[in-house]
Amino acid sequence: MLRLNSKEVRQLLHNKFVVILGDSIQRSVYKDLIQLLQSDSLLTSSQMKTKGEFTFENDHLIEGGVLEGLHNGIHYREVRQYRTRYHLVRFYFLTRIYSAYLESILDDFRAGPPPDVLILNSCVWDVSRYGPSSMMEYRKNLEITFNRLDAELSSSCLVIWNMTMPLGPRIKGGFLIPELQHLNQTLRKDIIEGNFYGATLAALHLFDVVDLHFHFRFDVGNRVKDGIHWNNVVHRRITNLLLTHLADAWGVVIPEKDPWE
Repeated sequence: MLRLNSKEVRQLLHNKFVVILGDSIQRSVYKDLIQLLQSDSLLTSSQMKTKGEFTFENDHLIEGGVLEGLHNGIHYREVRQYRTRYHLVRFYFLTRIYSAYLESILDDFRAGPPPDVLILNSCVWDVSRYGPSSMMEYRKNLEITFNRLDAELSSSCLVIWNMTMPLGPRIKGGFLIPELQHLNQTLRKDIIEGNFYGATLAALHLFDVVDLHFHFRFDVGNRVKDGIHWNNVVHRRITNLLLTHLADAWGVVIPEKDPWE
């Protein structure tokens, strides 16, 4: 894993359109990336906890969030965008990997510009919020989504499937509403099963896979108390993992650095 500084990230993503799809973990992936595009500082805890705000580090809320009301329901929406003369990064919040909402996102891509990089994940909401057949529906929706991405995206678009991060033994906080507390018994295993289906299917479609579950399986000291989210150190490591992957895919050589740098 490379450790890129802000200047190197700006060079690597020069004239690139990066789209990130997913849940609150993916939102923090988006936030850390646009933070690193502007400075080498890490996100603060407050920045990572806040959702749906009007602006974050010079980005803009395009849709949903505080514009439509904050809540923890399956119809929550949040679209954010960071844009400069040479960089474009956009985030769409998902509560399900495939739905009519995903089709509207694909409509955005058709309207242009098309993304150069698509980083996506959706699993925790999918296997916990949609009834007893959630896992079976998740498997079907994964297949539909990957088929739609194959059909709609340019062959030059680099698609990266982020595998879901490991969950804690007990999940707390707003995500797991009271009527779903019983899922604390099974959700950790459901995530592993969902990761298997997602990674296997992504590989069959020749999409790239970054196994965040593997990379951070022993890094539980950096997971926050709610059992789902992770601290700013881990998110900077995730950013560097993804950027290393992009550099390798594009054949970009990043000079080696002095260990003290």
